Amino acid sequence: MMTLRQFSHTPEAIPASTMWYIADLSESRGKQELFTRRSPQRLEALREHALIESAVSSNRIEGVTIDEKRVVTVIFGKPPLRDRDEEEIRGYRDALNLIHQEGRNLSVSEDTILRLHRLCRGEIWDAGKYKEKDGDIIEKYAGGRSRVRFRTVTAKKTPRSMAELVEMWDRCLVEQWVHPLIALAAFNLDFLCIHPFRDGNGRVSRLLMLLQCYHLGYEVGRYISLERLIEESKERYYETLEQSSVGWHEGKHDPWPYVNYVLYTMKAAYQEFERRTGDMTAAHGAKTELVISEIKKLPARFHYGDLASVCPDVSRPTIKRVLARLRQAGKVECVKAGRDAIWEKKGS
Repeated sequence: MMTLRQFSHTPEAIPASTMWYIADLSESRGKQELFTRRSPQRLEALREHALIESAVSSNRIEGVTIDEKRVVTVIFGKPPLRDRDEEEIRGYRDALNLIHQEGRNLSVSEDTILRLHRLCRGEIWDAGKYKEKDGDIIEKYAGGRSRVRFRTVTAKKTPRSMAELVEMWDRCLVEQWVHPLIALAAFNLDFLCIHPFRDGNGRVSRLLMLLQCYHLGYEVGRYISLERLIEESKERYYETLEQSSVGWHEGKHDPWPYVNYVLYTMKAAYQEFERRTGDMTAAHGAKTELVISEIKKLPARFHYGDLASVCPDVSRPTIKRVLARLRQAGKVECVKAGRDAIWEKKGS
């Protein structure tokens, strides 16, 4: 039995730890508008950095990686892509842009789920299609040994299970079986247990988490990468997912380890957001000095993206102004123009 249906049939006693997370997140949501008014320029820098981190981290969790020097070009540029990994990272960027731009107007529906999968899987043959063959989650060990960690919903039952999951999400929000944040985490757990696609389930689950956060008024994922925080705590992510999936098919599972993990991740994102926006009164000159200091640490020839990545709280216009002034002073030279420009230092 799915977690959301379990909540609708048998009211659960909510653990105290879960209630604490909900209280903290409600407080953070109440303060987010105050923080987002402070510095549009700083927020733009946070948005760009979060977009990069989300696209890279969510794919890296699944073993999809690209050359770090190509990250900015792949995410913000339009040149030809070199391989499937670059295609999937740019596709994830497109899915993120769709969510960021349409937000609450983009419904949590099967059409949206298939669309997100189609975007982040690129030109692969089954992008935007539910799995056609049964596929269990296999855990592999060193030496070649493996085990079935979880038996997913069969391919035959997947369309019906997905339709039921989406319908229960809508009903849960209207009938308020549980707090919406608990419903969000439960939906995420159920989605991963159904495992509706041959590949790309983890990535779509994280995109849906971001979309549902927007629907509930929690916009921190626009500025702080939830995917990066999940990657940083990947072992805990898999541990709680396994704990909460045991007995899922029979409706005897314990959802709270995974629910608390999701809420913990959101809380960590808000803490980082408030920390990064709390010092927005820093003088403009401090940002200039930061950029200059980071340039000194970089190699003699460096990519613009390398500089931007080590100055996540500094907007691109500010970085460009600093580079322009250093070029006028004869300290640096642009040896390749464009979005992924290459610069060379000319002196200390």
